[in-house]
Amino acid sequence: MSQRSIVSSRRRALLVRSLAVSGGLAGGVLLGSPARAQAGPTSLLNVSYDVSREFYKDFNALFAAHWKKTTGQDLTLNQSHGGSSRQARSVADGLEADVITMNQHNDIDVLHARGNLVPADWARRLPNNSSPTTSVSVILVRKGNPKAIRDWSDLGRTGVSVIVPNPKTSGNGRYTYLAAWGAALAQGLTPQAAQALVTRIFANVPVLDGGGRGATTTFAQRNLGDALVTFECEVPLIQREFGNLFEVIYPSRTILAENPVSVVDRVVDKRGSRKLAEAYLQFLYTDAAQELAAKHALRPRNARVLAANARQFPKVVTFTVDDVFGGWTKAQKDHFNDGATYDQVILAAKGR
Repeated sequence: MSQRSIVSSRRRALLVRSLAVSGGLAGGVLLGSPARAQAGPTSLLNVSYDVSREFYKDFNALFAAHWKKTTGQDLTLNQSHGGSSRQARSVADGLEADVITMNQHNDIDVLHARGNLVPADWARRLPNNSSPTTSVSVILVRKGNPKAIRDWSDLGRTGVSVIVPNPKTSGNGRYTYLAAWGAALAQGLTPQAAQALVTRIFANVPVLDGGGRGATTTFAQRNLGDALVTFECEVPLIQREFGNLFEVIYPSRTILAENPVSVVDRVVDKRGSRKLAEAYLQFLYTDAAQELAAKHALRPRNARVLAANARQFPKVVTFTVDDVFGGWTKAQKDHFNDGATYDQVILAAKGR
């Protein structure tokens, strides 16, 4: 890293901590006096992906009340959101996150690869591969579904405009790419035919936003596109804000998106906040947090809570990145690294 990058990272870290003390980060929950919250063990920064902000805003209030009741301490809990890969890179570059909560394992693995901020086996520390919730990729269309979109193949038809966030910066975008590719393979297409389908889909994408929330704005507010590919958990937020203007389409097969979490070991050991950070993540597995996740349209891992909300979460045929692509490390290398298949897809899409 260059001297300029080091200085920039240090300045960024200082700015974030300053904002944390003042409650300036989006979604900060401040309970108790600021003077007490300035102590390291009673403040925490959660760096997360774009479309999780509403859930963590409510989760922070729930956890802070639990912590106050059980320890007597007041907490300052702050959250930072953006495209998942961009967020992960910010942490790797010096943003002092106590915890990182992502929508794909690759964006936490990078913290081990770039500076050993977490151990290589971080995903083994909590249940369900350290993923307390999941979601699935779905297709949102305009009311009446005028383009008769029913499955991934329809997104590659001539005359269909598709809104997808950039797979280079967004886990949402990567899941979209892999969902279409994996579904094609499951239907018996060859890898070459699967790549051709994904190329046709991305040829129909007029703009690549940096994250899922930006893509939602493009589709719902700017009124661009016939379809938006997003996580199931984003759909109720869109419907609440914009009314009955859209319909959700569940493809015949779709990808299961795990939402992994981890403490950032290098940061919590430096700040003395490990106990708080670990308790924060463990609380995600409690009944109260799992029920809150369901309210935010995140699929809970707790079987009882999931069954109690079965009407909200239709049964769908899913596959995982491990099932089809050999895990996130291999998927990243094969598809999303510079010069890999996604870059080939984009070049071919631009030439169509």
